[in-house]
This record gives sequence, structure tokens and C-alpha cells, in this order.
Amino acid sequence: MSETRKVKVGVVGVGVLGRHHARLYKASENAEVIGIYDVSDECARRVGEEFGLKVFPTPEALAAECEALSIAVPATKHHDIGMPLLRMNKHILMEKPLCVTVEEGADIVNEAKKRGLVLGVGHVERFNPAMDYLEKRQAKTRFIEAHRLSQYPPARPGQHRRGTEVSVVLDLMIHDLDLILTMINSDIERIDAIGIPILSKTEDLVSVRIKFTNGSAANITASRVSTEPMRRFRVFQDDAYISMDYGNHSGMVFRKNRVGLAKKAISLNEKNALADELEDFLAAVRQTIDTGTLVEPKVSGEQGLRALELAVEITNQIHAYNDKYGFQFA
Repeated sequence: MSETRKVKVGVVGVGVLGRHHARLYKASENAEVIGIYDVSDECARRVGEEFGLKVFPTPEALAAECEALSIAVPATKHHDIGMPLLRMNKHILMEKPLCVTVEEGADIVNEAKKRGLVLGVGHVERFNPAMDYLEKRQAKTRFIEAHRLSQYPPARPGQHRRGTEVSVVLDLMIHDLDLILTMINSDIERIDAIGIPILSKTEDLVSVRIKFTNGSAANITASRVSTEPMRRFRVFQDDAYISMDYGNHSGMVFRKNRVGLAKKAISLNEKNALADELEDFLAAVRQTIDTGTLVEPKVSGEQGLRALELAVEITNQIHAYNDKYGFQFA
């Protein structure tokens, strides 16, 4: 495969997020979009007409003509959709979370590894310019505070509200769990978690404190019933405090010096994090095919599984806490 040849790619699931996968692949110089699939014929037809893409009747029919695929279906379907495509030896970019159970996630990771296939997981915040800045300064991290708040997702005729098939831990908080695990390279010593469902059947509001064996700690709050959206990540280091706002790609650094604290505003370059994620996946696929040696994307299946394991542990602890105190929710 030459450097100029495009990767033949398809998109399975073209709802809110999958539509953007299709749009960005279509605009990429490194992708040849073979087509799309969606369980909703109307949704598939609409997106196919919008971007001039062929609609396929099944994921397998689409995969038969592709080298790689994005999977952007509800999390509860990731294992059912992903495993057959991996068995067809197709490279996969799976939207987050990797799966809804650790067992399913491990199946996906092991199948991809066994076949030497690229498996990326859509933790798009790893491509946020704010994270580019933070990763360069991760070594001295002692405490992290993260808030990820969103409004309740709108109703969809005949379907559950987007993301509510799983807890807000797997829906939203998992982004920050992945970032925290990236910033703090240490085993976990203790987790304290509480959460409640408010408008859906799964947890809509969750607060977690994590303590690591190296002495670092993190407080994380996630809500999908907030009146105002918020995506903030604060990092306290040995010699600095860094506050990042993912929403407007800006931040502030307070760094100790001989006379006190020096304050510096950070204006981060705007970029399309999802486009960068897709390009990273395409590059890994191309290099893997070219060399015959697996090249991992920035967020690998193993990293996605690590975040999933922590998210599931948090969710299990919330359920145990509610059961212990007899909390019941309608």
C-alpha cells in the first residue's frame, strides 16, 4: 500500500456522532469512504444523500468492501457489532465507551490483538488542545478536579435519549477518567463514589473521589441534568495550578516563583479534535497495512479497556452504596 493510497473506510451508525465521522472522513485526503450503515433506514438515507455516500443493508456488507470502520452505535451494541467485523479482519475505531462490561471489552481487545488489527477507542478529549498542553506537564500532578456537565439529551422518537442506556459514568465521566489515568501514572488505592438517577433509569449525576498509591488524588463530577454545560479540568502540581476550559480551548496557569505566583493566560490553538482522532486512526491503519506490524493509535483498545474497568468499578460501588442505605429510585 503506497503512502498516497487512501484507506477504504466505512461508518456503522450515523446518528448524532456517526454523522460527523462520515462528514470528516469524506473531507479527509487520507480516506476513501466506501459507505455507511444505520439501523434506521431513514437516518442512513438522509446522511447518505447529504454526503453522497452509498448506504449498505448490513454492517457486514459494508465491511466486506472496507479496510477499516468507525462504529458509532449505542454502547450496548458495541460488542455485538464489533466482534463480527473484527473476525472479518477489519480495523476498528470504536466510539467510547469501548463496551458496557469489562468482559465484553476484553473480548474486543483480545480479538483485535490476536488478529494484529488496529483498535482505537473514541476518547476524543485526548486530542483536545488543552490536553496537548497538560500532557507535557503531567509528571508533577498531585490533584485533579474535573467537572463535566451537560443538559439532558433531547427525546428521540422510538428510541431512548442519547447516552441514557448507560450511566453518566460511561456516558460522560469516562472521558475524564481516561484523562486522569493518562495524567497520573499510578495504581488506584481507594474509590469513593455516589450517584443517582434523576430523569432516566441509570445514574444521571455522579460524584467520585479517587486516591492513588503515589499520593495523588482526583475529584470528578459528571451530570447530564445540568441547566448549563461545563467541561473544566483543573490540575494542581508541585509548583503550579493549571485550569483548562475544554469548551472554549482556553486556560490559566499560576506558577510559583520567588515572589509568589506568576499568572499567565493560555490561548490554545483551535483545532477539530474529532478530525484529529480520525486522522490518527487512519495513519495507524495505513502504517499497519504497509509494514505488516501493528501500529497503535493514540488511544488504544487497552487504554479504552483501562478506562472502562475504572468506570465499571465506580458504577458497581454506586449501586452497592445505594443498596446499603436502602436508597430506591423510581
